[in-house]
Amino acid sequence: MTLLSVQDLVTEFAGPSGTARAVDGVSFDIQPGEIFGIVGESGCGKSATCRSILRLFGGADARIAGGSIRLDGAGDLAAMPERALGHIRGRDVAFIFQDPLTALNPTMRVGRQIAEVIKRHRRVSWREARAMALQLLRDVHVTSPERRLDAWPHELSGGLRQRIVIAMALALQPRLIIADEPTTALDVTVQDQILRLLMERRAASGTAIILVTHDLGVVSEVCDRVAVMYGGRFVETGTTAEVLDRPRHPYTRALLAALPSRAMRGQPLTPIEGTPPSLTAPPPGCRFAPRCPRAEDVCSAGPPPPLMAHEAAAPRHLDACLLEGMR
Repeated sequence: MTLLSVQDLVTEFAGPSGTARAVDGVSFDIQPGEIFGIVGESGCGKSATCRSILRLFGGADARIAGGSIRLDGAGDLAAMPERALGHIRGRDVAFIFQDPLTALNPTMRVGRQIAEVIKRHRRVSWREARAMALQLLRDVHVTSPERRLDAWPHELSGGLRQRIVIAMALALQPRLIIADEPTTALDVTVQDQILRLLMERRAASGTAIILVTHDLGVVSEVCDRVAVMYGGRFVETGTTAEVLDRPRHPYTRALLAALPSRAMRGQPLTPIEGTPPSLTAPPPGCRFAPRCPRAEDVCSAGPPPPLMAHEAAAPRHLDACLLEGMR
């Protein structure tokens, strides 16, 4: 049974230069226990897609302009009253933010912050909530957890702060965790530890995870399926092996070609020429066409192409390349 179903999602941000459609007709499903990766360049709409699920915009300039978001067949989260959505945040769906320092309250000790998450949704005493917070710190392998419980966020390293944020996300045993670039700005060793924590949670409780990242190496290690995003739209989706081993969309191929490898040692990388499109006034047709070396006139005509399956052997491997469909 599908845990989360997002259909034709449209999210807009109002700004001085006009309204930017950061998410434009995005659809995907998440199954229980699945790790689903969303990759793409900065500004392509990855974070906006994930924040839309729980309407975590932090300002009045954003709105969901279309589509539906259904959790486990329940009501539409996109249209749900704020009070009702507040009961789902943290309890059923938890969010791990990109910057743990800004995600934590600098005026509150970390143990109190974890305990508040617990008390918001469970009828327990402060003593019980604190004991549960301590166990959560142990679960995420925080060293000296009794001492860290009374620490201020600024006293902790980036890796420890991210563990605290993960502990808060795990506090209510959610069915879905949305991790928005959880390893950004962390060194490679700590990145590996954080990813292992998420994998442990999936293995222990069957929690599904949406992982936003720009690192295709991370995707290849932990994700079951992946969506490649560009210009506010998904341009390719499929199992991780299908997309990374047999990429179809020129943008996916360009991302992979830009990755360094041992075989290319001493050789220049292959950058993607040009810049991403404006989400306020995107180009017609395929939004990657202005940067695509394969583009033809048909690519810039008409509306953006939808995701399509081009091989009967891989019906769930979809891409939005018109030329691929004409081969």
